[in-house]
Amino acid sequence: MDFEAVAATEDGNHNRQTHHEFWPLHSVDSKKARFPCCLVWCPLPVVSWLAPYIGHLGICQEDGAVLDFSGSNFVNVGNFAYGAVARYLQLNREQCCFPPHMAGHTCKNNYRHAEHGTAMTWDDAMRHSMQKFQHKSYNLFTFNCHSFVANCINRLAFKGSMDWNMINLAALILLKGWWVDRMSIVKSFSPFVTVLCIGVLMVGWPFLIGMASFSFLLITWFVVGTYCTRNLMGC
Repeated sequence: MDFEAVAATEDGNHNRQTHHEFWPLHSVDSKKARFPCCLVWCPLPVVSWLAPYIGHLGICQEDGAVLDFSGSNFVNVGNFAYGAVARYLQLNREQCCFPPHMAGHTCKNNYRHAEHGTAMTWDDAMRHSMQKFQHKSYNLFTFNCHSFVANCINRLAFKGSMDWNMINLAALILLKGWWVDRMSIVKSFSPFVTVLCIGVLMVGWPFLIGMASFSFLLITWFVVGTYCTRNLMGC
C-alpha cells in the first residue's frame, strides 16, 4: 500500500510538471488586426478571381500578430501581405503538444515529433518555423504560405497529428473558419462573380467549361503534389 501511495504521488508530481499552463488570450479584434492563435485567410489578387477557394493563409502569435510566408526568404510579421483578414479560425492551445522532454509528449508521434521539431510554447513554434522559412524560396504552386502554416501546425502536433498539409489546412479554414464581417464575403466573391458574368456574356458556355477545367487541373496538381510526391509541397 505504501508503494502504491508513493507511485501515485510520483505520477501526480509528473503530471503537474508536464501540464502546460496557458495565460489567457485577448479576444479577436478584427479592427486592430489581432487574431490570437488563429489561422487567417484572405483572397489572392487575380488567382482568387478565377478560383475563390484559393487564398493566402497565415497564422497568428499569441498576441494576435499575423505571420505569413509571402515571398522568398521573407516571413511577414504583423501585416497580412495581401490585404485585410477575411476569415479566421482560432485554434485551441490545449490540443497542441509542448513536450519538456521525450517522455513528456502528449501526442502519439513522440520520435517523429522530436525529429520534426518541438516547441515549449505556441510562439516558440512560430519562431522556429520563421527561422526555417527565412531561408526558403517562395513558389505559388509548390512552396507557399500554406507550407509555412503547415510547418507551424506540425511543429505543434495540433490535435495529435503531424500530417497537416496544404489540402487539409485549406479545407479547415474554408469549412470551419469564421468570416470577419459581411463585407469580407462581398470582397472575397465579387471579383469572381464579376469575371464569371463577363466571361459568360462575352464567350458563353465555353467560358464556364474553361473555368471548370482550370479548377480541376489546379486541385489535381495540389492533391497529387501533396499526397503522391514526397516533400514537393514542403510541409
